[in-house]
Amino acid sequence: MNVKEAIQSRHATKFFDPDFVMPERDEKALFDLAMLAPTSFNLQNWRFVHVKDRDLRLRMREISMNQVQVSDASMLLLICADLTCHEDAAPLWVDAPQPVQDVLVPKIRPFYEGKDWMIRDEAMRSAGIAAQTLMLAAESMGYSSCPMIGFDLDEMAKLIHLPEDHVICMMLAIGKSAQEPFSKPGMRKPEDVIIKDRF
Repeated sequence: MNVKEAIQSRHATKFFDPDFVMPERDEKALFDLAMLAPTSFNLQNWRFVHVKDRDLRLRMREISMNQVQVSDASMLLLICADLTCHEDAAPLWVDAPQPVQDVLVPKIRPFYEGKDWMIRDEAMRSAGIAAQTLMLAAESMGYSSCPMIGFDLDEMAKLIHLPEDHVICMMLAIGKSAQEPFSKPGMRKPEDVIIKDRF
Protein backbone atom coordinates (compact mmCIF):
# COMPACT_ATOMS: atom_id res chain seq x y z
CA MET A 1 0.00 0.00 0.00
CA ASN A 2 1.41 3.39 -0.96
CA VAL A 3 1.05 6.54 1.14
CA LYS A 4 -1.87 7.87 -0.89
CA GLU A 5 -3.78 4.60 -0.46
CA ALA A 6 -3.07 4.54 3.27
CA ILE A 7 -4.42 8.08 3.66
CA GLN A 8 -7.55 7.26 1.67
CA SER A 9 -8.31 3.98 3.44
CA ARG A 10 -7.56 5.02 7.04
CA HIS A 11 -10.59 5.36 9.32
CA ALA A 12 -10.90 5.67 13.09
CA THR A 13 -11.72 2.13 14.19
CA LYS A 14 -13.90 1.74 17.27
CA PHE A 15 -14.00 -2.06 17.51
CA PHE A 16 -10.88 -4.21 17.52
CA ASP A 17 -10.43 -7.97 17.64
CA PRO A 18 -9.58 -8.51 21.33
CA ASP A 19 -8.03 -11.92 20.63
CA PHE A 20 -5.50 -10.71 18.08
CA VAL A 21 -1.95 -10.30 19.38
CA MET A 22 0.33 -8.10 17.34
CA PRO A 23 3.72 -9.71 16.71
CA GLU A 24 6.60 -7.97 18.45
CA ARG A 25 8.34 -7.40 15.12
CA ASP A 26 5.35 -5.31 13.98
CA GLU A 27 5.34 -3.33 17.21
CA LYS A 28 9.05 -2.63 16.71
CA ALA A 29 8.49 -1.65 13.08
CA LEU A 30 5.81 0.84 14.13
CA PHE A 31 8.06 2.40 16.77
CA ASP A 32 10.98 2.57 14.33
CA LEU A 33 8.81 4.46 11.84
CA ALA A 34 7.27 6.73 14.49
CA MET A 35 10.74 7.81 15.57
CA LEU A 36 11.40 9.06 12.05
CA ALA A 37 8.61 11.62 12.43
CA PRO A 38 9.97 15.16 12.13
CA THR A 39 10.24 17.47 15.12
CA SER A 40 11.25 21.11 15.31
CA PHE A 41 14.98 21.52 15.94
CA ASN A 42 15.17 17.69 15.98
CA LEU A 43 13.95 17.78 19.61
CA GLN A 44 12.34 14.33 19.40
CA ASN A 45 10.18 15.40 22.31
CA TRP A 46 7.60 12.64 21.93
CA ARG A 47 7.40 9.83 24.46
CA PHE A 48 5.37 6.71 23.75
CA VAL A 49 3.86 4.95 26.77
CA HIS A 50 3.16 1.44 25.49
CA VAL A 51 0.45 0.03 27.74
CA LYS A 52 0.63 -3.76 27.83
CA ASP A 53 -0.64 -4.51 31.34
CA ARG A 54 -4.21 -5.84 31.01
CA ASP A 55 -5.36 -4.65 34.42
CA LEU A 56 -3.99 -1.18 33.74
CA ARG A 57 -5.84 -1.16 30.41
CA LEU A 58 -9.11 -1.96 32.17
CA ARG A 59 -8.55 0.87 34.64
CA MET A 60 -7.82 3.18 31.72
CA ARG A 61 -11.01 2.09 30.01
CA GLU A 62 -13.00 3.11 33.09
CA ILE A 63 -11.71 6.69 32.82
CA SER A 64 -12.11 6.72 29.02
CA MET A 65 -15.91 6.69 28.86
CA ASN A 66 -15.76 2.88 28.76
CA GLN A 67 -14.55 2.91 25.16
CA VAL A 68 -13.82 -0.69 24.19
CA GLN A 69 -10.83 0.08 21.99
CA VAL A 70 -8.83 0.90 25.13
CA SER A 71 -8.97 -2.71 26.29
CA ASP A 72 -9.45 -4.52 22.96
CA ALA A 73 -6.81 -3.03 20.64
CA SER A 74 -3.61 -5.05 20.29
CA MET A 75 -1.48 -1.98 20.92
CA LEU A 76 -2.37 0.97 23.14
CA LEU A 77 -0.15 4.03 23.26
CA LEU A 78 -0.31 7.21 25.26
CA ILE A 79 1.58 9.72 23.18
CA CYS A 80 3.19 12.15 25.56
CA ALA A 81 5.83 14.84 25.27
CA ASP A 82 8.77 16.03 27.34
CA LEU A 83 8.50 19.80 27.79
CA THR A 84 12.19 20.20 28.65
CA CYS A 85 13.84 18.84 25.49
CA HIS A 86 14.88 22.30 24.32
CA GLU A 87 17.02 22.82 27.42
CA ASP A 88 19.83 20.53 26.24
CA ALA A 89 19.42 19.64 22.58
CA ALA A 90 23.16 19.49 21.74
CA PRO A 91 23.35 15.65 22.00
CA LEU A 92 20.69 15.41 19.28
CA TRP A 93 22.94 17.27 16.85
CA VAL A 94 26.20 15.30 17.26
CA ASP A 95 25.98 13.83 13.75
CA ALA A 96 25.33 17.16 12.02
CA PRO A 97 28.21 19.01 10.34
CA GLN A 98 30.05 21.18 12.88
CA PRO A 99 29.13 24.47 11.15
CA VAL A 100 25.45 23.51 11.39
CA GLN A 101 25.84 22.66 15.08
CA ASP A 102 27.61 25.95 15.72
CA VAL A 103 24.77 27.96 14.17
CA LEU A 104 21.67 26.06 15.33
CA VAL A 105 22.36 24.56 18.74
CA PRO A 106 22.92 27.89 20.56
CA LYS A 107 19.59 29.19 19.20
CA ILE A 108 17.38 26.35 20.45
CA ARG A 109 17.07 27.10 24.15
CA PRO A 110 16.57 30.89 23.75
CA PHE A 111 13.94 30.27 21.07
CA TYR A 112 11.66 28.53 23.61
CA GLU A 113 12.76 29.99 26.94
CA GLY A 114 10.00 31.78 28.81
CA LYS A 115 7.39 30.78 26.24
CA ASP A 116 5.42 28.03 27.94
CA TRP A 117 2.67 28.28 25.33
CA MET A 118 5.16 27.66 22.52
CA ILE A 119 6.75 24.73 24.32
CA ARG A 120 3.32 23.14 24.78
CA ASP A 121 2.30 23.91 21.20
CA GLU A 122 5.53 22.31 20.00
CA ALA A 123 4.76 19.21 22.05
CA MET A 124 1.29 18.90 20.52
CA ARG A 125 2.62 19.46 16.99
CA SER A 126 5.30 16.81 17.42
CA ALA A 127 2.87 14.32 18.95
CA GLY A 128 0.34 14.91 16.18
CA ILE A 129 2.92 14.30 13.46
CA ALA A 130 4.13 11.14 15.23
CA ALA A 131 0.55 9.90 15.67
CA GLN A 132 -0.21 10.41 11.98
CA THR A 133 3.02 8.62 11.09
CA LEU A 134 1.95 5.70 13.30
CA MET A 135 -1.57 5.60 11.85
CA LEU A 136 -0.41 5.60 8.24
CA ALA A 137 2.32 3.05 8.98
CA ALA A 138 -0.22 0.82 10.74
CA GLU A 139 -2.64 1.14 7.83
CA SER A 140 0.08 0.16 5.37
CA MET A 141 0.82 -2.93 7.49
CA GLY A 142 -2.82 -4.06 7.52
CA TYR A 143 -3.74 -2.66 10.93
CA SER A 144 -6.43 -0.19 11.92
CA SER A 145 -6.11 2.65 14.40
CA CYS A 146 -8.07 5.11 16.48
CA PRO A 147 -6.69 8.41 17.85
CA MET A 148 -8.41 9.30 21.11
CA ILE A 149 -8.82 12.21 23.50
CA GLY A 150 -11.96 10.99 25.27
CA PHE A 151 -10.45 10.31 28.68
CA ASP A 152 -9.82 11.99 32.01
CA LEU A 153 -6.39 13.56 31.55
CA ASP A 154 -5.67 14.03 35.24
CA GLU A 155 -6.56 10.46 36.16
CA MET A 156 -4.63 9.08 33.18
CA ALA A 157 -1.59 11.06 34.25
CA LYS A 158 -1.81 9.42 37.68
CA LEU A 159 -2.12 5.94 36.18
CA ILE A 160 1.04 6.28 34.10
CA HIS A 161 2.97 8.28 36.73
CA LEU A 162 3.40 11.14 34.26
CA PRO A 163 6.37 13.36 35.22
CA GLU A 164 5.46 16.97 36.00
CA ASP A 165 7.48 18.26 33.04
CA HIS A 166 5.58 16.05 30.55
CA VAL A 167 2.13 16.29 28.96
CA ILE A 168 -0.26 13.71 27.55
CA CYS A 169 -1.11 14.62 23.97
CA MET A 170 -3.40 11.77 22.95
CA MET A 171 -4.10 8.06 23.12
CA LEU A 172 -3.72 5.82 20.09
CA ALA A 173 -5.22 2.34 19.72
CA ILE A 174 -3.86 0.05 16.98
CA GLY A 175 -4.90 -3.48 16.02
CA LYS A 176 -7.06 -5.65 13.80
CA SER A 177 -10.47 -4.20 13.13
CA ALA A 178 -13.40 -6.38 14.22
CA GLN A 179 -15.81 -4.83 11.74
CA GLU A 180 -15.93 -2.67 8.65
CA PRO A 181 -15.67 1.01 9.54
CA PHE A 182 -18.63 3.19 8.65
CA SER A 183 -18.18 5.90 6.06
CA LYS A 184 -16.78 9.24 7.10
CA PRO A 185 -19.73 11.11 8.63
CA GLY A 186 -19.27 14.24 6.56
CA MET A 187 -16.62 16.38 4.96
CA ARG A 188 -16.29 20.13 4.69
CA LYS A 189 -16.14 21.61 1.21
CA PRO A 190 -12.65 22.55 -0.02
CA GLU A 191 -13.71 26.18 -0.42
CA ASP A 192 -14.58 26.26 3.29
CA VAL A 193 -11.08 25.30 4.44
CA ILE A 194 -8.64 26.36 1.71
CA ILE A 195 -7.84 30.07 1.98
CA LYS A 196 -5.84 31.76 -0.76
CA ASP A 197 -3.14 34.11 0.48
CA ARG A 198 -4.94 35.54 3.52
CA PHE A 199 -8.26 35.49 5.40
